Amino acid sequence: MAEFVREVMTAGVVAVRPDASLVEAAQLMRAQDIGDVLVAAEGHVIGVLTDRDITLRAVADGADPLTVSAQAVCTPDPVVIGPDDAVSAAVELMRDHAIRRLPVVEDGHPVGMVSLGDLAVSQDPGSALADISRAVPDSWPGPAPT
Repeated sequence: MAEFVREVMTAGVVAVRPDASLVEAAQLMRAQDIGDVLVAAEGHVIGVLTDRDITLRAVADGADPLTVSAQAVCTPDPVVIGPDDAVSAAVELMRDHAIRRLPVVEDGHPVGMVSLGDLAVSQDPGSALADISRAVPDSWPGPAPT
């Protein structure tokens, strides 16, 4: 079983500028086959933007995703963790704040992301969540419907 966050995190980050449009962020998520991106300015995390944020905080309200910025819709000042922190600390933070993802920050700069699924695979490899997390995601079969 992993002891430190760096052993379970997904290294590297996918980030957008605060002024990036929601369309830019969504296209990046699609290209990377991920459900979230960091919103970063000058190498520092200022927010986390999820596909759910785009849907519920913008599209559902009729906002134009071409003109709304990532910063306007993201969760600002996210809870973060360090790569040398204990995995148990990540679990506790996720539980206490009811979150599914934690940016991993070292010396003020993002270096990775740890998700609930990453922790499940590490801590309880036989669990249903671990099985789901290990599965290859379904890809959209082609161009978006018109």
